[in-house]
Amino acid sequence: MRSIIIYYSYTGNTKKVAEALAEYLQKKGEVNLLRLKALDESTSFFGQAARALWHKKARIAPIEWELSSYDLICLGTPVWAFAPAPAINAYLEKCSGLEGKPVLIFTTYGSGTGTKSSFNYIQDILSKKGAKDFKRFAIQQFKVNDKEFITKIITEELKLFN
Repeated sequence: MRSIIIYYSYTGNTKKVAEALAEYLQKKGEVNLLRLKALDESTSFFGQAARALWHKKARIAPIEWELSSYDLICLGTPVWAFAPAPAINAYLEKCSGLEGKPVLIFTTYGSGTGTKSSFNYIQDILSKKGAKDFKRFAIQQFKVNDKEFITKIITEELKLFN
């Protein structure tokens, strides 16, 4: 199985989950781990939240957009103001090659408010691009250092793809 994990992480929380997911998927085949880099992100929490709330798109460094050569597409983002981070919004706009692909969406969050709307927003965009099978999970910021917990969640979600 050939998988790709595309994620954005500002504080490192989403990165920890992405790395745990990569470790799990490496047992099943090749994994490409790509971290989005926002070139115009705000250093203000409220600035970031406002951009996320209005589904603004960040300028991101060039990255792999074409995903048709992968068997599993994974996307990860923190939840800011009920929405994905602006870097993920930019990636969602430009990515291609999702026709018939299974997608795993994961988020990290503080309060939990907004995780469902973030999942739904991302899934809606990817569905319009032809992705067919979706699984999703969320990890609270206080659990990102608990690798055993994260691996258990990943295992539960991914066994449903088999």
